[in-house]
Amino acid sequence: MDTGTRQHSADFPRSTSLLTSLLKQVSRSFYLTLRALPRPIRPQIGVAYLLARASDTIADTDIVPVERRLRALQELRLQILNHEQTPLAFGELIHSQNSSAERMLLERTPEVLGLLSRFGPDDRERISDVLAIITSGQQLDLSRFSQAGASHVGALQSDEELDDYTYRVAGCVGEFWTKMCRAHLFPNAKLDEAFSLANGVRFGKGLQLVNILRDLPRDLGQGRCYIPLDRLAAAKLSPTDLLQPANEPKFRPLYNSYLDQAENHLAAGWAYTNALPRRSVRIHLACAWPILIGVKTIKKLRNAHMLDPHHRIKISRAEVRSLIVRSLVTYPSQIAWERLFSAVR
Repeated sequence: MDTGTRQHSADFPRSTSLLTSLLKQVSRSFYLTLRALPRPIRPQIGVAYLLARASDTIADTDIVPVERRLRALQELRLQILNHEQTPLAFGELIHSQNSSAERMLLERTPEVLGLLSRFGPDDRERISDVLAIITSGQQLDLSRFSQAGASHVGALQSDEELDDYTYRVAGCVGEFWTKMCRAHLFPNAKLDEAFSLANGVRFGKGLQLVNILRDLPRDLGQGRCYIPLDRLAAAKLSPTDLLQPANEPKFRPLYNSYLDQAENHLAAGWAYTNALPRRSVRIHLACAWPILIGVKTIKKLRNAHMLDPHHRIKISRAEVRSLIVRSLVTYPSQIAWERLFSAVR
């Protein structure tokens, strides 16, 4: 049995606005997943998400100089790791937010850190470990694209760099999720640990790769290209060529190869989900929803104008609701459930 929970998750105030209204404001899609999670892991994953979202907000505040954002990320990282007790100095970052939700998130980050301190040592270590990796990825990304802008498009060098980035900002979350579920939901279940951890990582990488491919025109407009230079060169393309929608036909084969990679990662995530104890209905649903939304997004991207900055692919709320209902209806039949991924694809 895990001994790392000083205060059991069920003892957290259910009315804690940080884990309800604030989280709902900063991420409506993840909020659905959080609400589906079993109560023993809901607060830990909610707190980890809020801190990751806060660090992401810091990294994305382009109006603030890169050096200041890097310093703020390091301050937050030290607070999370309990290496620093001085108050966070986020004033400039807070006032630079256009979104009221993002502004409130940064204002209340000290309260979120207070919730982190209420967990026992094992859970604090799991949360701190995953956030240390995530913030390292964000810091690396800021440094890598420090000179990027509309007039200068920087790019990753290779698939190895892309794989490393998707691990740092999302694949590591699959590991964290796996360890948290194992400790609190089914500590004695007979599971293939290596299989679960490896496919948990692929699950996270797949979701991040979908985001990268969906947001490609927006990132290019900010001077960031996550399609590696060596792969572009092989296709006789450069990062700046991707700013021109007319180059879509030439780019499409390479783009599709990354869609295939993302889909294969999500297929590994589906295998991961189905390897979990079937009695854990809530965790199956919490895993299934982002996977199915990701697969649905890939399907749309295969026929989209992926270089057109005015044509952003997004799954509608009606489509999300449809996938949720479909998963609920399908779950009682194991055969129908296991076929759901292929059916949506």
